[in-house]
Amino acid sequence: MAPESTASSVAPVTFLVTGATSGVGEATARSLGAAGATVLLAGRNTVAGERIASEIGPNASMHRLDLADLDSVHEFSADLGKRTIDVLVNNAGVMALPLTRTPDGFEMQFGTNHLGHFALTGLLLDRITTRVVTVSSAAHLLGRLNLDDLNWEHRRYSRAGAYAQSKLANLVFSLELERRLAEARSPLRAIAAHPGYAATEVGSNTGTWFDGLFGFGKRVLQRTSAQGAESVVCAAADPSMTGGLIGPDMLLYGSPHQARIARRARDRDVARRLWELSEKFTGVTFPLS
Repeated sequence: MAPESTASSVAPVTFLVTGATSGVGEATARSLGAAGATVLLAGRNTVAGERIASEIGPNASMHRLDLADLDSVHEFSADLGKRTIDVLVNNAGVMALPLTRTPDGFEMQFGTNHLGHFALTGLLLDRITTRVVTVSSAAHLLGRLNLDDLNWEHRRYSRAGAYAQSKLANLVFSLELERRLAEARSPLRAIAAHPGYAATEVGSNTGTWFDGLFGFGKRVLQRTSAQGAESVVCAAADPSMTGGLIGPDMLLYGSPHQARIARRARDRDVARRLWELSEKFTGVTFPLS
């Protein structure tokens, strides 16, 4: 299922795609824009984003957003005003970084990949009309949520472990958001996606075992960013997709389908506690009553 065919019926829907200036996010924005949808590209690299938006056409625009910085998330939300967004695609992410902290003091991968998107979704929720798509990863299968030390302050830091934890958090958040939306009788849906393997820059020079996996992917699978975006575009634009996790049918490659979800991602007590901690860390609550 090519991104273009999946997105062919979305116009004139408005999509907001984070991390849209490179990799899977860029490919997602291009696919949706090519179908005639209005696309808001969000990211830190405004030069690249403005170039991509101009190449997509007049239905695309670039907006600065740094998900590692909660002040930037609030500013971005305020700048959008009352603008309606049909689909929010929480795609942006960092991978296997050395131990660094966000301006707000959170471990960078958890702070950017999960907390930034948690805050953004909560701030925009009353302006979203259709669905929230959150991009996880097959790495969630290896992840562990240490709810007593999500920010790696009391244990030995693992670059790959922190990434897997953040991607598990993305999936747990999406599943919990779907439950809460349903309980609130909201018309919105939440759905997660993962791209499998895609030849992007994010995983090529991490200094971890991910480098070997990505090297294998480049040599054997040779999947492009556009192919990696297929599951994300499917989750965002296919109305038959209403929840769960969409990913390649061969885990790292293949056509989008309902993908395997790790048992620990379905733990509702963990989800509740992660949600409460995320509210505490970000100061953002969701208008779901």
